This record gives sequence, C-alpha cells and structure tokens, in this order.
Amino acid sequence: MAKPDPKILEWVEAALADDQDAFAELVYLFQDPVYNLCYRMLGDAGEAEDATQEAFLRAFLNLRRYDTKRSFKTWLMSIASNHCIDRWRKRRMQLVSLDDEPTAAALALSSSDPLPEQAALSAEQSELLQGLLMKLEESYRLPLILRYWYDYSYAEIAQLMETTESAIKSRLFRARRTLADLLSDRDARASGVKDDEDDRFDRLATPKPKGN
Repeated sequence: MAKPDPKILEWVEAALADDQDAFAELVYLFQDPVYNLCYRMLGDAGEAEDATQEAFLRAFLNLRRYDTKRSFKTWLMSIASNHCIDRWRKRRMQLVSLDDEPTAAALALSSSDPLPEQAALSAEQSELLQGLLMKLEESYRLPLILRYWYDYSYAEIAQLMETTESAIKSRLFRARRTLADLLSDRDARASGVKDDEDDRFDRLATPKPKGN
C-alpha cells in the first residue's frame, strides 16, 4: 500500500494551520486524477467539474479527519468516488437516461501531441469505452476505473470501498466480462467476426486519462 508522501503531509499540516496556499498545492497536484475519476464515473464533463469541486471542498472541511498513516490520494479519491456514487444514484432516481453518448471533447488528449488521426482514434476509443462504462453498476464501475486507469492494488481498492480483496476481484471479473461481452457483440454486429473478449477489452482500455 502506498505510503504517505512527506511533502504532501507537510502541505496537509500547513493547510490545517489555515495556510490556503498549502491546500492549493494539494488541489493542483490531484485535480486531474480526481476530475478523471469523476468523469469516468459520471460521463458528463460539466457534472464532473462540479463533483471535483465538491470533492475538494469536502476534503478541506474534513481535513482533520484524515489519517496521516493512510495515502492522502486514496483518502481523497474515496471522497470523490462516494460523492459521484451519490450523484449517480440521484440521477437514476430522477429517471435521467444513462445511455446518452458522452462528449468526446471532454476527454483530455495526451500531452505528447499526437497526430490528428491518432487523436481522433484515441477520442473515438475513449468515447466508446466511456459509453460502455456508464452501463455498469457503480459497484462494478468504480473498481474497474481504479484498477485500470489508476493502477490501484486490490488492497487499496478494497480499503477505499470498505470491502474485501476477494470481493473486489469478483467485481472486477464480472465487470470485465460484462464489458467484454458488450464489445464482442458490438464488433460482431459490425464485422461478423468475434474477437477474443479479454484481448479486445485490454486494447480498448489501454489509453489512460490525463493526469493519472
């Protein structure tokens, strides 16, 4: 499990002493991964921005509850993920459709400045995967995002979601199979040829969001 970074702990302690610049450093450091998590969970750029701001606000208001023996990023991401789950459930209660296609413009491109055709392909793949992610229940979507976009260990995901490693492995297996089936069915309809399911998922999930 990741150990707390001494510099991050220094900023946390300074923020607790009302140093706003110190908390601004924490926001600057983690705003991209938090936004990307919120976007992957919610599928809407504007809503992800609102959720990101709310996550940092909640972190600031509850900073004294942060356990310095725990990774600050894991703690922050748990705040963001729980908030996204609450928003997603409220959206479902309001009967808003989860099948709408997310906007590709909201997906950040790599800072390596790819060629236009490469950028278009990356955006298309990201949009496709985002649409499929939105079809998963949040209990499957969140561990999948944390595992394949943020390289969290099973133990870290289990801690964040307050469950066991075996439960996380089970959810990841079911999530992968569901996405693989959706991808396989889509490709079969398009080409009449069915790819190996796990290989197809791995190739599509390879591009990672900015700021990971």
